Amino acid sequence: MEERGKTGRMPAGTERPPKGGMPQMGKKPGGPPPGWQPPMADISWVKRKYLDIPYACESRAQCLDIYLPEEGNGPFPVLVYIHGGGFALGDKRDDHMNAYLEGILRGMAVVAVEYRLSGEAVFPAAVLDCREAVRFLKVHAQEYRLDAERIVAIGGSAGGNLAAMLGMNIPNGEFTGEQEKLLCEETPFVKAAVDQFGPMNFKLMDEQARANRISHADHDEPFSPESKYLGCALPDVSDELCAMADPATYISDAMAPMLVQHGTADRLVPYEQSVEFVEAIRKKLDRERVAFVPLEGADHEDKMFFEKENMDLVFTFISNYI
Repeated sequence: MEERGKTGRMPAGTERPPKGGMPQMGKKPGGPPPGWQPPMADISWVKRKYLDIPYACESRAQCLDIYLPEEGNGPFPVLVYIHGGGFALGDKRDDHMNAYLEGILRGMAVVAVEYRLSGEAVFPAAVLDCREAVRFLKVHAQEYRLDAERIVAIGGSAGGNLAAMLGMNIPNGEFTGEQEKLLCEETPFVKAAVDQFGPMNFKLMDEQARANRISHADHDEPFSPESKYLGCALPDVSDELCAMADPATYISDAMAPMLVQHGTADRLVPYEQSVEFVEAIRKKLDRERVAFVPLEGADHEDKMFFEKENMDLVFTFISNYI
């Protein structure tokens, strides 16, 4: 082990931060180019941290980082960050952590999870890894000064899908492929979840893209992130398998409160993915269970998501549940 070094409840419904900035340019269909590596966050200023802790033993990718507030002995509430990258790329220390590490200044532990990418293991490996990471945090909560009962998941893009999966609070052994792999009895339940521009219903992505005339209609191609994640081109994927990868399939009374954010000018993941997801939640549960915040004019991973006004909104939501 290596160590270095409440605000009011957000109103239910739709909130719209002010417009600002232009959609990011230069994005290409199919996600980032081969070999692309995300810029890394600056973690040098964090004095108390545990890095590359294994939470399972099937792959070297199954590890996480823990960042603690500079002062106090805890137990600290936990913000679990799940990186994006089309299920195929990305890093738990990517530069999005520059925004999420603000959590330690707000009295939270921040945990960044690495998981098996689609080039190593297809669905449901990434979901199983994220669930196992939460179990690990609960089992070892005392060791790392964490509050096992106050865990919130957050992620963007592919990480948004995975954070939403955690937010469904699916019981132990009830996710595909998990029945024979449970390492402990801790449930991977979270108190709340934040999904930022995550893909949900893969089968509808190209249809939605053609209709909105903003997003790239290339998700049905064999090279698309979603096709690689499921193991074959989306047109050849069964409706059953596609549904298993859609968090909306698991909506139940056990679902944690959720914040969903999406840019209305998203060129990679159609904005309508989040619209449909939120509608599915509200159809089955009360409207208070999900808050939907569209960002007008924002593209995929737009800087507007990480500006102070929106990050204050995100942390306000989180503080309501921890």
